[in-house]
Amino acid sequence: MTNRLDAFHATRFAGLTLGHLGREYPYKLDHVLTGPQDAMTPAALHPIFHGSFDWHSCVHGWWQVMRLLRLFPDIPQAAAIRERADVMLTRQKVEEEVAYLARPMAGGFERPYGWAWLLALHQELDRHAGREWATAVEPLARAFALRFHDYLPKLTYPIRHGIHTNSAFALVLAHGWAKGRDAQLAVLIEQRARDWYLGDRTSQAWEPSGDEFLSPTLMQALLMSRILPREDFVPWFDAFLPDLRSGAPETLLTPAFVSDRTDGKIAHLDGLNLSRAWCWRRIAAALPDGHIAQELGIAAADRHLAVTLPHVAGDYMGEHWLATFALLALEAGDDAA
Repeated sequence: MTNRLDAFHATRFAGLTLGHLGREYPYKLDHVLTGPQDAMTPAALHPIFHGSFDWHSCVHGWWQVMRLLRLFPDIPQAAAIRERADVMLTRQKVEEEVAYLARPMAGGFERPYGWAWLLALHQELDRHAGREWATAVEPLARAFALRFHDYLPKLTYPIRHGIHTNSAFALVLAHGWAKGRDAQLAVLIEQRARDWYLGDRTSQAWEPSGDEFLSPTLMQALLMSRILPREDFVPWFDAFLPDLRSGAPETLLTPAFVSDRTDGKIAHLDGLNLSRAWCWRRIAAALPDGHIAQELGIAAADRHLAVTLPHVAGDYMGEHWLATFALLALEAGDDAA
Protein backbone atom coordinates (compact mmCIF):
# COMPACT_ATOMS: atom_id res chain seq x y z
CA MET A 1 0.00 0.00 0.00
CA THR A 2 1.62 3.25 -1.16
CA ASN A 3 1.33 6.72 0.28
CA ARG A 4 0.43 8.17 -3.11
CA LEU A 5 -2.98 8.28 -4.71
CA ASP A 6 -3.14 5.54 -7.33
CA ALA A 7 -5.70 3.35 -9.07
CA PHE A 8 -5.67 0.86 -6.19
CA HIS A 9 -6.65 3.49 -3.65
CA ALA A 10 -9.12 5.10 -6.06
CA THR A 11 -10.90 1.82 -6.67
CA ARG A 12 -10.99 0.98 -2.98
CA PHE A 13 -12.30 4.37 -1.90
CA ALA A 14 -14.91 4.60 -4.67
CA GLY A 15 -16.21 1.15 -3.81
CA LEU A 16 -16.52 1.99 -0.14
CA THR A 17 -18.26 5.30 -0.72
CA LEU A 18 -20.69 4.09 -3.36
CA GLY A 19 -21.77 1.56 -0.76
CA HIS A 20 -23.07 4.24 1.57
CA LEU A 21 -23.97 7.31 -0.51
CA GLY A 22 -27.53 6.02 -0.80
CA ARG A 23 -27.67 4.26 2.57
CA GLU A 24 -30.35 6.16 4.45
CA TYR A 25 -29.99 4.51 7.87
CA PRO A 26 -28.43 4.93 10.34
CA TYR A 27 -28.60 8.69 9.90
CA LYS A 28 -27.88 11.63 12.20
CA LEU A 29 -30.01 14.66 11.39
CA ASP A 30 -29.02 18.29 11.86
CA HIS A 31 -32.66 19.29 12.04
CA VAL A 32 -34.76 21.50 14.30
CA LEU A 33 -38.40 20.46 14.68
CA THR A 34 -40.74 23.43 15.02
CA GLY A 35 -43.81 21.18 15.11
CA PRO A 36 -44.98 17.64 14.34
CA GLN A 37 -45.05 18.42 10.62
CA ASP A 38 -41.23 18.59 10.70
CA ALA A 39 -40.85 14.94 11.72
CA MET A 40 -39.74 13.57 8.35
CA THR A 41 -37.33 10.95 7.05
CA PRO A 42 -33.84 11.89 5.86
CA ALA A 43 -34.75 11.26 2.21
CA ALA A 44 -37.84 13.47 2.49
CA LEU A 45 -35.80 16.30 3.98
CA HIS A 46 -32.76 15.89 1.75
CA PRO A 47 -33.45 14.29 -1.62
CA ILE A 48 -29.73 14.23 -2.55
CA PHE A 49 -27.74 14.14 0.67
CA HIS A 50 -29.63 11.57 2.77
CA GLY A 51 -26.96 8.85 2.89
CA SER A 52 -23.60 8.32 4.54
CA PHE A 53 -24.84 8.78 8.13
CA ASP A 54 -25.22 12.58 7.94
CA TRP A 55 -25.64 15.42 5.47
CA HIS A 56 -22.05 16.65 5.39
CA SER A 57 -20.57 13.17 5.03
CA CYS A 58 -22.86 12.56 2.08
CA VAL A 59 -21.76 15.84 0.50
CA HIS A 60 -18.07 15.06 0.81
CA GLY A 61 -18.72 11.48 -0.24
CA TRP A 62 -20.04 12.91 -3.50
CA TRP A 63 -16.99 15.18 -3.71
CA GLN A 64 -14.78 12.14 -3.24
CA VAL A 65 -16.34 9.91 -5.90
CA MET A 66 -16.57 12.74 -8.43
CA ARG A 67 -12.93 13.63 -7.88
CA LEU A 68 -11.88 9.99 -8.24
CA LEU A 69 -13.96 9.73 -11.42
CA ARG A 70 -12.09 12.68 -12.91
CA LEU A 71 -8.63 11.57 -11.82
CA PHE A 72 -9.16 7.87 -12.61
CA PRO A 73 -11.88 7.67 -15.28
CA ASP A 74 -11.25 3.97 -15.89
CA ILE A 75 -11.86 2.65 -12.37
CA PRO A 76 -14.47 -0.15 -12.24
CA GLN A 77 -17.00 2.12 -10.52
CA ALA A 78 -16.84 4.89 -13.14
CA ALA A 79 -20.08 3.99 -14.93
CA ALA A 80 -21.96 3.60 -11.65
CA ILE A 81 -20.74 7.00 -10.45
CA ARG A 82 -21.88 8.71 -13.66
CA GLU A 83 -25.26 6.99 -13.60
CA ARG A 84 -25.89 7.89 -9.98
CA ALA A 85 -24.81 11.49 -10.55
CA ASP A 86 -27.22 11.80 -13.49
CA VAL A 87 -30.08 10.59 -11.28
CA MET A 88 -29.24 12.51 -8.11
CA LEU A 89 -27.54 15.78 -9.09
CA THR A 90 -30.56 17.30 -10.82
CA ARG A 91 -32.09 20.76 -10.77
CA GLN A 92 -35.30 19.55 -9.12
CA LYS A 93 -33.53 17.79 -6.28
CA VAL A 94 -31.20 20.77 -5.77
CA GLU A 95 -34.23 23.07 -5.55
CA GLU A 96 -35.52 20.96 -2.68
CA GLU A 97 -32.14 21.11 -0.92
CA VAL A 98 -32.12 24.89 -1.36
CA ALA A 99 -35.69 25.14 -0.05
CA TYR A 100 -34.63 23.38 3.15
CA LEU A 101 -32.36 26.32 3.95
CA ALA A 102 -35.40 28.63 4.12
CA ARG A 103 -37.06 26.53 6.85
CA PRO A 104 -37.51 28.18 10.25
CA MET A 105 -34.43 27.82 12.46
CA ALA A 106 -32.29 26.44 9.63
CA GLY A 107 -29.83 29.34 9.69
CA GLY A 108 -27.18 27.32 11.50
CA PHE A 109 -27.71 24.16 9.47
CA GLU A 110 -24.30 22.54 8.83
CA ARG A 111 -22.40 25.73 9.67
CA PRO A 112 -19.64 25.96 8.52
CA TYR A 113 -18.38 22.43 7.74
CA GLY A 114 -21.21 21.34 5.47
CA TRP A 115 -21.25 24.74 3.79
CA ALA A 116 -17.59 24.45 2.91
CA TRP A 117 -17.87 20.88 1.63
CA LEU A 118 -20.79 21.82 -0.60
CA LEU A 119 -18.67 24.56 -2.16
CA ALA A 120 -15.85 22.06 -2.66
CA LEU A 121 -18.28 19.65 -4.31
CA HIS A 122 -19.49 22.33 -6.70
CA GLN A 123 -15.91 23.27 -7.52
CA GLU A 124 -15.16 19.63 -8.35
CA LEU A 125 -18.30 19.20 -10.45
CA ASP A 126 -17.31 22.27 -12.43
CA ARG A 127 -14.22 20.37 -13.61
CA HIS A 128 -16.31 17.70 -15.34
CA ALA A 129 -16.68 19.02 -18.86
CA GLY A 130 -19.75 18.17 -20.89
CA ARG A 131 -22.00 17.46 -17.90
CA GLU A 132 -24.79 19.47 -16.28
CA TRP A 133 -23.94 18.46 -12.73
CA ALA A 134 -22.21 21.73 -11.76
CA THR A 135 -24.96 23.85 -13.31
CA ALA A 136 -27.58 21.95 -11.36
CA VAL A 137 -25.75 22.28 -8.02
CA GLU A 138 -24.72 25.93 -8.45
CA PRO A 139 -27.85 27.44 -6.77
CA LEU A 140 -27.07 25.49 -3.61
CA ALA A 141 -23.42 26.58 -3.73
CA ARG A 142 -24.46 30.20 -4.16
CA ALA A 143 -26.87 29.91 -1.23
CA PHE A 144 -24.07 28.74 1.05
CA ALA A 145 -21.70 31.39 -0.28
CA LEU A 146 -24.27 34.01 0.78
CA ARG A 147 -24.30 32.45 4.22
CA PHE A 148 -20.52 32.82 4.44
CA HIS A 149 -20.86 36.47 3.44
CA ASP A 150 -23.28 37.02 6.31
CA TYR A 151 -21.54 34.84 8.91
CA LEU A 152 -17.86 35.72 8.64
CA PRO A 153 -18.11 39.46 9.42
CA LYS A 154 -19.98 38.79 12.67
CA LEU A 155 -17.82 35.88 13.84
CA THR A 156 -15.69 37.90 16.24
CA TYR A 157 -13.47 34.99 17.26
CA PRO A 158 -12.42 31.96 15.23
CA ILE A 159 -13.51 28.51 16.35
CA ARG A 160 -10.28 26.65 16.89
CA HIS A 161 -11.10 23.17 18.17
CA GLY A 162 -10.66 20.33 15.73
CA ILE A 163 -14.22 19.29 14.98
CA HIS A 164 -16.88 20.34 12.46
CA THR A 165 -17.07 23.96 13.56
CA ASN A 166 -13.35 24.61 12.98
CA SER A 167 -13.06 27.94 11.19
CA ALA A 168 -9.73 27.37 9.44
CA PHE A 169 -10.85 24.17 7.72
CA ALA A 170 -14.00 25.79 6.38
CA LEU A 171 -12.05 28.75 5.07
CA VAL A 172 -9.56 26.52 3.24
CA LEU A 173 -12.34 24.86 1.26
CA ALA A 174 -14.45 27.98 0.80
CA HIS A 175 -11.47 30.00 -0.41
CA GLY A 176 -10.73 27.40 -3.07
CA TRP A 177 -14.26 27.79 -4.42
CA ALA A 178 -14.40 31.56 -4.10
CA LYS A 179 -11.30 32.23 -6.19
CA GLY A 180 -12.65 32.84 -9.69
CA ARG A 181 -16.30 32.59 -8.62
CA ASP A 182 -16.87 35.16 -5.87
CA ALA A 183 -14.04 37.67 -5.60
CA GLN A 184 -15.66 39.48 -2.66
CA LEU A 185 -15.91 36.27 -0.67
CA ALA A 186 -12.29 35.41 -1.43
CA VAL A 187 -11.18 38.80 -0.12
CA LEU A 188 -13.40 38.45 2.95
CA ILE A 189 -11.91 35.04 3.74
CA GLU A 190 -8.37 36.37 3.35
CA GLN A 191 -9.12 39.29 5.64
CA ARG A 192 -10.73 37.18 8.34
CA ALA A 193 -7.81 34.75 8.26
CA ARG A 194 -5.42 37.64 8.82
CA ASP A 195 -7.61 39.13 11.55
CA TRP A 196 -7.79 35.85 13.44
CA TYR A 197 -4.44 34.19 12.91
CA LEU A 198 -1.75 36.55 11.64
CA GLY A 199 -0.63 37.54 15.13
CA ASP A 200 -0.42 34.00 16.51
CA ARG A 201 3.00 32.97 17.82
CA THR A 202 4.60 29.93 19.48
CA SER A 203 1.71 27.51 19.26
CA GLN A 204 1.68 25.00 22.10
CA ALA A 205 -0.36 22.53 20.00
CA TRP A 206 -2.52 21.28 22.85
CA GLU A 207 -3.91 18.43 20.83
CA PRO A 208 -5.37 16.01 20.26
CA SER A 209 -8.55 16.26 22.22
CA GLY A 210 -10.43 13.00 22.56
CA ASP A 211 -12.72 13.38 19.55
CA GLU A 212 -10.94 15.74 17.17
CA PHE A 213 -10.58 14.86 13.51
CA LEU A 214 -8.84 18.08 12.47
CA SER A 215 -5.57 19.42 13.82
CA PRO A 216 -6.36 22.94 15.09
CA THR A 217 -2.69 23.87 14.77
CA LEU A 218 -1.97 22.50 11.33
CA MET A 219 -5.30 23.57 9.83
CA GLN A 220 -4.46 27.12 10.81
CA ALA A 221 -1.05 26.82 9.19
CA LEU A 222 -2.52 25.29 6.04
CA LEU A 223 -4.97 28.17 5.74
CA MET A 224 -2.23 30.75 6.12
CA SER A 225 -0.17 28.97 3.48
CA ARG A 226 -3.10 29.45 1.10
CA ILE A 227 -3.77 33.12 1.72
CA LEU A 228 -0.26 34.52 2.32
CA PRO A 229 2.44 34.85 -0.33
CA ARG A 230 5.43 32.62 0.41
CA GLU A 231 7.61 35.55 1.50
CA ASP A 232 5.06 36.31 4.22
CA PHE A 233 4.04 32.76 5.04
CA VAL A 234 7.54 31.48 5.84
CA PRO A 235 8.31 33.99 8.63
CA TRP A 236 4.78 33.59 9.98
CA PHE A 237 5.17 29.81 10.08
CA ASP A 238 8.59 30.01 11.69
CA ALA A 239 7.20 32.21 14.45
CA PHE A 240 4.10 30.05 14.84
CA LEU A 241 6.09 26.80 15.30
CA PRO A 242 9.56 28.02 16.29
CA ASP A 243 10.75 24.77 17.92
CA LEU A 244 10.31 22.35 15.05
CA ARG A 245 14.05 21.98 14.62
CA SER A 246 14.18 20.34 18.03
CA GLY A 247 11.15 18.16 17.24
CA ALA A 248 8.59 20.15 19.15
CA PRO A 249 5.69 20.21 19.59
CA GLU A 250 6.08 16.44 19.55
CA THR A 251 2.34 15.91 19.48
CA LEU A 252 2.13 17.26 15.93
CA LEU A 253 4.63 14.67 14.74
CA THR A 254 3.13 11.66 16.55
CA PRO A 255 0.01 9.81 15.33
CA ALA A 256 -2.93 9.71 17.68
CA PHE A 257 -3.88 6.36 19.21
CA VAL A 258 -7.40 5.11 18.47
CA SER A 259 -8.70 2.86 21.23
CA ASP A 260 -12.15 1.96 19.85
CA ARG A 261 -13.11 2.32 16.21
CA THR A 262 -16.72 1.36 16.88
CA ASP A 263 -17.13 4.54 18.93
CA GLY A 264 -18.00 7.29 16.48
CA LYS A 265 -16.32 10.04 18.47
CA ILE A 266 -13.13 8.15 19.31
CA ALA A 267 -12.94 7.06 15.67
CA HIS A 268 -12.54 10.74 14.82
CA LEU A 269 -8.89 10.32 15.75
CA ASP A 270 -8.30 8.27 12.59
CA GLY A 271 -9.48 11.34 10.72
CA LEU A 272 -7.12 13.48 12.75
CA ASN A 273 -4.21 11.36 11.58
CA LEU A 274 -5.31 11.63 7.96
CA SER A 275 -5.95 15.38 8.15
CA ARG A 276 -2.53 15.90 9.73
CA ALA A 277 -0.94 14.00 6.85
CA TRP A 278 -2.83 16.22 4.39
CA CYS A 279 -1.77 19.39 6.20
CA TRP A 280 1.88 18.42 6.61
CA ARG A 281 2.23 17.54 2.94
CA ARG A 282 0.60 20.75 1.75
CA ILE A 283 2.51 22.92 4.22
CA ALA A 284 5.79 21.29 3.17
CA ALA A 285 4.99 22.11 -0.46
CA ALA A 286 4.42 25.76 0.48
CA LEU A 287 7.83 26.10 2.13
CA PRO A 288 11.17 26.67 0.36
CA ASP A 289 13.46 23.73 -0.30
CA GLY A 290 15.59 22.87 2.71
CA HIS A 291 13.16 24.18 5.31
CA ILE A 292 13.21 21.97 8.41
CA ALA A 293 9.45 21.44 8.23
CA GLN A 294 9.74 19.77 4.86
CA GLU A 295 11.71 16.79 6.14
CA LEU A 296 9.95 16.61 9.52
CA GLY A 297 6.51 17.20 8.10
CA ILE A 298 6.74 14.68 5.27
CA ALA A 299 8.09 12.05 7.64
CA ALA A 300 5.27 12.80 10.08
CA ALA A 301 2.73 12.52 7.28
CA ASP A 302 4.06 9.09 6.35
CA ARG A 303 3.82 7.92 9.96
CA HIS A 304 0.25 9.14 10.27
CA LEU A 305 -0.74 7.44 7.02
CA ALA A 306 0.92 4.16 7.95
CA VAL A 307 -1.10 3.75 11.13
CA THR A 308 -4.42 4.90 9.64
CA LEU A 309 -4.84 3.76 6.03
CA PRO A 310 -5.49 0.14 7.10
CA HIS A 311 -8.51 1.35 9.11
CA VAL A 312 -10.38 3.39 6.50
CA ALA A 313 -12.82 0.48 6.29
CA GLY A 314 -14.03 -1.90 8.95
CA ASP A 315 -16.69 -0.14 11.01
CA TYR A 316 -19.40 2.19 9.69
CA MET A 317 -18.54 4.87 12.24
CA GLY A 318 -15.33 5.50 10.31
CA GLU A 319 -16.15 3.93 6.98
CA HIS A 320 -18.85 6.47 6.11
CA TRP A 321 -16.32 9.33 5.97
CA LEU A 322 -12.65 8.38 6.39
CA ALA A 323 -11.98 7.66 2.72
CA THR A 324 -12.52 11.35 1.96
CA PHE A 325 -9.74 12.38 4.32
CA ALA A 326 -7.55 9.58 3.03
CA LEU A 327 -8.03 11.01 -0.46
CA LEU A 328 -7.03 14.48 0.73
CA ALA A 329 -3.89 13.09 2.36
CA LEU A 330 -2.82 10.85 -0.50
CA GLU A 331 -3.47 13.38 -3.21
CA ALA A 332 -1.50 15.97 -1.28
CA GLY A 333 1.58 13.84 -1.87
CA ASP A 334 1.28 14.32 -5.61
CA ASP A 335 2.96 17.53 -6.77
CA ALA A 336 0.56 17.66 -9.71
CA ALA A 337 -2.55 17.45 -7.51
